Amino acid sequence: MLDLTQPHRRFNPLNGSWVLVSPHRTQRPWQGQLEKTAVAAQPEYDPTCYLCPGNSRAGGARNPSYSSTFVFDNDFAVLLPTTPAGTDERDGLLIAAGEPGISRVGCFSPRHDLTVARMPVPDLTLVVDVWAAQYAELGRDPRIGHVQIFENRGEMMGSSNPHPHCQIWASNSIPTEAAAELRAQAAWLACHGSCLLCDYLALERECGERLVCENEAFVALVPFWAVWPFETMVVSKRHLTAMDQLDEAERGRLADIMKRITTRYDNLFEAPFPYTMGFHQRPTDGAAHPESHFHAHYYPPLLRSATIRKFMVGFEMLGMPQRDITAESAAARLRAMPETHYLDLASAAG
Repeated sequence: MLDLTQPHRRFNPLNGSWVLVSPHRTQRPWQGQLEKTAVAAQPEYDPTCYLCPGNSRAGGARNPSYSSTFVFDNDFAVLLPTTPAGTDERDGLLIAAGEPGISRVGCFSPRHDLTVARMPVPDLTLVVDVWAAQYAELGRDPRIGHVQIFENRGEMMGSSNPHPHCQIWASNSIPTEAAAELRAQAAWLACHGSCLLCDYLALERECGERLVCENEAFVALVPFWAVWPFETMVVSKRHLTAMDQLDEAERGRLADIMKRITTRYDNLFEAPFPYTMGFHQRPTDGAAHPESHFHAHYYPPLLRSATIRKFMVGFEMLGMPQRDITAESAAARLRAMPETHYLDLASAAG
């Protein structure tokens, strides 16, 4: 039996990569960069925010006085629907392809001061409804082969605005990470006759040591092969290929599990916890993709505290990803966190 307290590698069957785990390095001293702690308190309305209701955006358009969710085409879009889809190639080495697409921004709430962790589940369910509607609408466009919905939370993850929002990038091609996962899931289905993530989830629920929380429809866990210190994955219990197959109850339960995992994140260091979250689901290229299993990834960078982050440099860039704390210890710490937000606990206490 392998001693997982010693340096070892773990395989990620979802994309075919490996991660080096070095549990003994958690004791090393730190004299490196310290991040500034994010400011928790924000006003309900910020007159300078380009995402708040009624305000002018950076591109000059004015937001409506929205009262729930709000989606608009990104004023500085990464993808453009007018881009030609042709290719260019020279000697098999210099290859380029046009990438038509659509980029949108989705505001979760008119309130500037809210986060996923602090939004009521019914309001978050409206956000899930918007995501499902955007996935379906954009996926019907013949130019669109993939819809990537993601949220960058916090300056550390490149978010330029604290207003609760996500981005929706609908592309002609299937992006690299999503394509790798699809290939792995298709290979597993062809070899085993079953779904990779269905089989993996059954194994994790049997083990229990990497589970964080669950409800009737979803499980949040730290993957065995996690790269980031407190990385988690949210997996649907029922085999769904995409969010357009979620029923009404499951949409509410997705909102519930997202609130529960992000509350645990904030409670871990009692500070706003940065992360990138994104869904992987069936491409919109017209194929059925029975291999695809709907899930979400959370990639948070914090390592030891609210001011010490994990850097992917050196060996991580030249060799393979490396992590210090094990997936099991990260799951145990997250599992132990209360599901009431630390700011709400403080308010109730005082």
